[in-house]
Amino acid sequence: MKEKTSVTLSPEVLTGIDRLAGSKLSRSAFIEKVLRQYLRQRVKAERSARDLAILNKYAHELNVDAEDGLEDQAPEEE
Repeated sequence: MKEKTSVTLSPEVLTGIDRLAGSKLSRSAFIEKVLRQYLRQRVKAERSARDLAILNKYAHELNVDAEDGLEDQAPEEE
């Protein structure tokens, strides 16, 4: 169910919305579409930031483990 709300926008923003939405989308539909995309991007960015923080927290340990694994696979020098 949708809820009605009121938003005050500058004439320049409304002109841009009307130009981009064209005759296919109403202003409301266009604004909702743009906001949904923005919200998805924010959620993705927040998730990526959390993942990066976890990787950074354990980076040294992960790198040491990777180096150990590579050393085990490398042929011994004569």
